[in-house]
Amino acid sequence: MKIAITGKGGVGKTTLSGTLACILSQRYKVFAIDADPDMNLASSLGIMEPISPISKMKDLIKERTGAEPGSSFGEVFKMNPKISDLPESLSINYDSEGNLKLLVMGTIDKGGEGCICPASVLLKALMRNLILKKDEFIILDMEAGIEHLGRKTAEAVDLMIIVVEPGLKSIETAARIKKLAGDIGIPKLACVINKVSNKMEENFATQKIKELGLEVIGTIPRDEEVIRADMEGHPLAKYPDSAAFKSIAKIAENILS
Repeated sequence: MKIAITGKGGVGKTTLSGTLACILSQRYKVFAIDADPDMNLASSLGIMEPISPISKMKDLIKERTGAEPGSSFGEVFKMNPKISDLPESLSINYDSEGNLKLLVMGTIDKGGEGCICPASVLLKALMRNLILKKDEFIILDMEAGIEHLGRKTAEAVDLMIIVVEPGLKSIETAARIKKLAGDIGIPKLACVINKVSNKMEENFATQKIKELGLEVIGTIPRDEEVIRADMEGHPLAKYPDSAAFKSIAKIAENILS
């Protein structure tokens, strides 16, 4: 399956992405893809050393596209670079068995590079290859919104999970994401309610999500162990007795079923 996880900033989508990747890697090969400009997926997996994102690998970009990032407007470069070998060669093995691999995509700097440049072409081609060609589970930790997903890529995502909090702002973002997902052909969407403190909050969010015509596939309670894991630099999977981890494990089972 190919699963994209999105939502309003700060709702906990990266924690969900990293924890789902850890849980699913116990049974499947998993690629965890950090497609968020904030690039926090590595730290949610407990990887604290600096990682150079693919978008900053100037030599690689020039080798594959024929042009350097930030090159002058009008320079000719390859729109379909060879990238089939890159997912394996650029990924970081999270475990000794190689069941969980991490790829940090990075982002294009806004300062003058524009939306059509060698770096963005390489990133989009790599994303297409991962989603269309790989047989493993793909977990995409997305930035808020889904405009950067190309049509062919989006059509191949099996499920988009929108993470929401019990609040109107988060629900409004979910409504916008649903609209954009429909525009580019994503076939199935579902919601996860995160940071739930009580039954009233859960009921409020569930009702609002149902009014949007979306399915709730799980709720995650507000849990001090999530904060502890972040402070200690460990993945939430290191705290299997935490309420949040147990809830995400149930979400993983719901996805699989």
